[in-house]
Amino acid sequence: MNLEEKQISAEYMYKGKIINLRRDKALLPNGKTSTREVIEHPGGVCVAALTDNNEVLFVKQFRYPYMEVVTEIPAGKRDKSGEDPLECGKRELKEETGATAERFIPLGKLYPSPGYCGEIIWMYAATGLSYGEQNPDEDEFLSVEKIPLDEAVEKILSGEITDAKTQAAVLKLKLLKDSGRL
Repeated sequence: MNLEEKQISAEYMYKGKIINLRRDKALLPNGKTSTREVIEHPGGVCVAALTDNNEVLFVKQFRYPYMEVVTEIPAGKRDKSGEDPLECGKRELKEETGATAERFIPLGKLYPSPGYCGEIIWMYAATGLSYGEQNPDEDEFLSVEKIPLDEAVEKILSGEITDAKTQAAVLKLKLLKDSGRL
C-alpha cells in the first residue's frame, strides 16, 4: 500500500531565526487533499558524554517553553542545515561543558515530533573525555553536573529526566555499555 503524500503547494506563515512555519496543501494516497502545517528547523545534535568513572555529563538550563529548569545532555542546533552533525556535536560538547572527547560513537537520529516538525536530532556517545573551559552562547546560562550512568537511567525511568533526546541517547548508551559494544 502506498503511504506517501505529495506536496502540492507551500505558504510560509512565519520565517524566524531558528524556525520557519509553513502551511502546505498535500495530495493524499487516496487522491484527496489535506492541509499540513510544518515547522522547518535546521536540526540539532546531542552528546551522551561518558566519563572514565561511568558518569554522564549533564547540563541544567531554564527552558522557556516549559518555564522550568530541565536536565539534559549537551545539545544544540546546527548552525546551518548543512553543518556536519558530528562537528556540531563536538562544538556543543565543548561550549556547554568544556569537555572534548577522543571518541564519538553515532547513536542514530531522532525525529522529536514527526507529525508537524522536520527537525532531526543526531545522537552521539562520547568517551575519552578531557576538560577545558566552557564557552556557552551569550544568551545561554547553564550548570554542568555528572550523574552516574545507572542513576541517570533511574532518573529517566522515574520521570525526573523528561527531555526526549536525553532519554533516548542515555538509554542507548546504557545498552551499548552493558552489551560491551562501547
